Amino acid sequence: MAFFRSDRSLNLAHRGASRIAPENTLRAFRLALEQGADGFELDVHLSRDGVPVVLHDADLHRTTNGSGRVWEKTVAELKALDAGAWKDPRFAGERIPTLDEVFEAFGDRALYNIELKAFTLRSIELVRAVVERVRRYGLAGRVLLSSFNPLALRWAWRLGPEIPRGLLVGPELPLPLRRAWFAFLAPHQARHLHFRMIDERAVRWCRRHGYAVVAWTANEAEEMRRLIRLGVEAIITDEPDRLARLLAEPGMGEAGGSPMG
Repeated sequence: MAFFRSDRSLNLAHRGASRIAPENTLRAFRLALEQGADGFELDVHLSRDGVPVVLHDADLHRTTNGSGRVWEKTVAELKALDAGAWKDPRFAGERIPTLDEVFEAFGDRALYNIELKAFTLRSIELVRAVVERVRRYGLAGRVLLSSFNPLALRWAWRLGPEIPRGLLVGPELPLPLRRAWFAFLAPHQARHLHFRMIDERAVRWCRRHGYAVVAWTANEAEEMRRLIRLGVEAIITDEPDRLARLLAEPGMGEAGGSPMG
């Protein structure tokens, strides 16, 4: 699978370097790469006028000076909002980026784990718009599409079968569903598991069924070391600088990595 490496675990910054910079902004993504991340996890919604925009929440109030739902606003209305001042006054004026702007800014210098926020009646439009842009920028080998919604992954499979997909699974899901969870409905190549769900048994199960393992969201050094030693393909973290330092330690960089890379 082109997205993953065979020699070590990937360092994916959760919404960019979000401990320091405002999450899901170009500033946060740029800083993540400067800190040594291989790429970043980002969240994508669809604006009212059909443009994929990068924001985690459905509501605007937490990370902007606006209110209401993302999908109720045009991209021009979203662009008028301040997406940085909530974090720190020095980030005032930071804007909600479109997916196009992210791809244009970083191109093939980054890996992109795009979480599809596909829980509205227009979800298939979101998936179609994202797939179209991945193809337009020639980034199919550098993108991993993920979602908690298996239907979104099925649409991604039908619309862009060449783009790898990962199913997000949380610890609240009953064990039988963690294992099955509509795999027949949504063919995918990776399981995104909360880091506390990952142990040797879980990794063996994923290997046996052909899934790469992506851990979310691990921030403590010892937890990162444990995951690297288990051989997970990627770690999503709010601390990409810490993970970069750990991966550079003697023997740690070679501990993880994908047999599918």
